[in-house]
Amino acid sequence: MSIRPVKQIMQAQPTMEGAGVHLHRAFGFGETSEFDPFLLLDDFRNDRPADYRAGFPWHPHRGIETITYVLAGTVDHGDSLGNVGKLGAGDVQWMTAGSGILHQEMPEGDDQGRMHGFQLWANLPSSLKMTAPRYQDIPAAEIPEMTDDDGTVVRLVSGDFRDRRGPVDGIAADPRYLDISVPPGKRKTLKVETERHAFAYVFAGSGTFRDASEPFGVLTEKTVGDEDVLVREATGNRSLVLFDRGDEITVQAGEEGIRFLLVSGKPIREPVAWYGPIVMNTQAELQQAVSELNNGSFIK
Repeated sequence: MSIRPVKQIMQAQPTMEGAGVHLHRAFGFGETSEFDPFLLLDDFRNDRPADYRAGFPWHPHRGIETITYVLAGTVDHGDSLGNVGKLGAGDVQWMTAGSGILHQEMPEGDDQGRMHGFQLWANLPSSLKMTAPRYQDIPAAEIPEMTDDDGTVVRLVSGDFRDRRGPVDGIAADPRYLDISVPPGKRKTLKVETERHAFAYVFAGSGTFRDASEPFGVLTEKTVGDEDVLVREATGNRSLVLFDRGDEITVQAGEEGIRFLLVSGKPIREPVAWYGPIVMNTQAELQQAVSELNNGSFIK
């Protein structure tokens, strides 16, 4: 067994999307080869309804899959094919945009005005970019939840974990998407196949990730008095941890415990051409998609 070293740690950055939704972007709209097959991860956590109620009005997608995981509040959605629905706390929607779809997502807070969820984009290989669109709407009750003897709780959104299988299926990247809560002071080791790219996104509590040769904690340069020194700090809220190769990761929870998404997938290793929510392999394919949007032939 080899513990995956930490390749990079970064903080999610505040940004605005849709009609004025304030959110934090962990990665996306840049060089994402190290995250392949994943393209983007947004954390739309907000306690001020004015900062999210405008939502994400009608917009197109092609060539990707979007995974929406709601923790608090609700998200109303509708599309150009006539599908409508509502996602509540703990629910998941896995949308395969494929050849093209127009849809909208309108967040609503809970009774205290809180909204929290994540949207992850997964790429489709060239052979499936023009496949028929489809939805998988998964209610919270259908997501397997496992509790270990040490109190660690794992929700299995997709993929397999300890002889269990998540409810989302038929996904090209064969992703594993786990929501993991480790109790205060506990150390946990989790398997991740070597051939997969993997990252963790911390959204509650704090902790440290490590490899076999390094002590727990992240070396950070800080100014103490008149000197610049290296100190070892825990990884906390809205931190993204990108792992190098190996077949397991280890996390040490801090005094408040730690909760994070652990996501891994098999890389596609194909060229990526972006135009906002349309992701193809070449600029010519992007130009064709834009032309079809303009002439009304985008929806197949």
